[in-house]
Amino acid sequence: MADKIIENNQVQIMGEVVSQFTFSHQVFGEGFYLVDVNVKRLSDATDIIPVMISERLIDVTQDYDGEYILVTGQFRSYNRHEEKKNRLVLSVFAREITFVEEEDDSVKTNQIFLDGYICKPPVYRKTPLGREIADLLIAVNRPYGKSDYIPCICWGRNARFASAFSVGGHVLVWGRIQSREYVKRLSETESEKRVAYEVSVSKLEYADQG
Repeated sequence: MADKIIENNQVQIMGEVVSQFTFSHQVFGEGFYLVDVNVKRLSDATDIIPVMISERLIDVTQDYDGEYILVTGQFRSYNRHEEKKNRLVLSVFAREITFVEEEDDSVKTNQIFLDGYICKPPVYRKTPLGREIADLLIAVNRPYGKSDYIPCICWGRNARFASAFSVGGHVLVWGRIQSREYVKRLSETESEKRVAYEVSVSKLEYADQG
């Protein structure tokens, strides 16, 4: 990860491939494909994380289901137009992929570092059991004037700390990527299960403004 350009957005995940490749998009003749990776948490739970992979990194015509991979890259977002509105779609953009033997306990299976800016007011709340939570949306700049918009969730004292952040504030975040199922109501009679992705924050710092 020595590339200066991407130091503000660094991800490493390790897990089991649990889907086939599906075509996503093409840029200057280079095809990009999505594949799901099942990443274990410290608890018995797991996260299914979508990984965006270039056809130049790996042979996307092969079946890697059940293989374990170590992926380093960035957490990226793009807006997908759906039903007259945009939906934020998140995935890990792979820069390097290594095949590994089963899980290696010496390697952290899921870690992320972001250096970005608060782009809407934090939402602070308490659960019915009194647990404190704060939701942040952080804009992380890419080269060429683009940004990725990454939802982050803080707990406990981190949530209290984050609740005072102001829009435009410069923050550093360390944590892990997690997936969360929810039910989206489409109409009075219709709903569908969807999956949201966010960064579960383990540590954060409020840098100076700007």
